[in-house]
Amino acid sequence: MRNHALVSVALLTGLLALSGCASKVTAPEKYSGFLKDYSGLQETTSATGKPVLRWVAPGFDLAKYDSIVYHPVTYYPAAKATSQVNQQVLDGVLSYTNSKLKAAAAARKPLVTSPGPHSLIFRGAITGVDASKQGLQFYEVIPVALVVAGTQMATGHRTMNTNLYFEGELIDAQTNAPVLKVVRKGEGKDVSNEKAQVTVASLKQVIDDMATDATMFDISKR
Repeated sequence: MRNHALVSVALLTGLLALSGCASKVTAPEKYSGFLKDYSGLQETTSATGKPVLRWVAPGFDLAKYDSIVYHPVTYYPAAKATSQVNQQVLDGVLSYTNSKLKAAAAARKPLVTSPGPHSLIFRGAITGVDASKQGLQFYEVIPVALVVAGTQMATGHRTMNTNLYFEGELIDAQTNAPVLKVVRKGEGKDVSNEKAQVTVASLKQVIDDMATDATMFDISKR
């Protein structure tokens, strides 16, 4: 009985540890610094059912604005090609992200190059993180954080999860103050091991979901 209890406690501890590592939202220690202020972010659910961290300024009314200045999404920090994510993939991910998010912004308001008194300014970044935890090994791949998951196999390889981290905000052009901030982590397709190549296709669904959420976001249901 005592041994059975010890095994149960060990299993429970392991499950709790894994659930903590598998958080669906970006942990505070993984914030990139792209946003000037992360206070007030609250976990919520996006239109596509994805968990996100979001802050909306009190009284924010999208109807008061007539246009959006779209600043292209960048990498923050600067992207570095690796053996798993080459430069072509980095360029492809960024290009695809901008094409989808720019279209989503245009679906909400006309896009302009210069802000007016009733304009919103969009700025966003694909971010990368670096972390290490006992029992799991983390790889820093900017902009994609590849996190080792699962158990050690007989081959010595582990399945890898691909996660795309994004931070963005809308700024009131007249006051230069943020009115909406979003921090999110999207799970891409798994790759078979730590040597497998990540492709643009691995992350397309994550980007598609971000664009859909930007198009469907309803201020009244935040």
